[in-house]
Amino acid sequence: MRSTIISGFALLCAAPVLAGLLAGCLGGQQPPQQLAGVEVRNYQGQPLSSVNDFRENSIKGPQHVDITDYRLTIDGLVTEEKNFTYDQVLQGFPHYQKVVTLSCVEGWDATILWEGVKVSDLINSAGPDPRANTVIFTGVDGYTSSEPLDYINENSILLAYGMNNITMPAERGYPFELVAEDRWGYKWIKWVTEIQLSDDPTYRGYWESRGYTNSGDLNKSFIGD
Repeated sequence: MRSTIISGFALLCAAPVLAGLLAGCLGGQQPPQQLAGVEVRNYQGQPLSSVNDFRENSIKGPQHVDITDYRLTIDGLVTEEKNFTYDQVLQGFPHYQKVVTLSCVEGWDATILWEGVKVSDLINSAGPDPRANTVIFTGVDGYTSSEPLDYINENSILLAYGMNNITMPAERGYPFELVAEDRWGYKWIKWVTEIQLSDDPTYRGYWESRGYTNSGDLNKSFIGD
């Protein structure tokens, strides 16, 4: 018993010396490098699609956003317009996860573990005007779509920055994609740069103005209202 105590004490005394030696070997005060996340393919027993199980069908091809210059704008019928950097969104709002399936009108789907912030939290930070009933989303590529404000609030709709435990790839919508659950895929706008509050429920986005339904209800046909 005595020898165990002595050995433990000796090790405790030697710890600062060992730490100094290790620090020298490891390069002193250099901070640890962060490694890329590993994509998960199963969540709580539910199989997940891969982040690569998507077909490229954006209107102008994948957008590669310079995150240094990027700003997410919350404007329209709000008390105070907001312009957030990517880091401000990630650091300033609670994060949430949910498994949601994206169903494309082309006939394919993908079930993903999405991670993001609530659109309603972003909107509330700007102070929504009581007249607002519609939320218009705009992407870096000029793509637009809209959703009723009630739908956004009642379903805890996410603006996602992560998929399957990794940062969203540029091809999927980095920095942010709208997780429009229970909606056809054309409502899942990518590379979101603006969230605008409006009092015009008849607003029609890119595909909606070309014959797709404004509601995008997944339980109904996507052609004609």
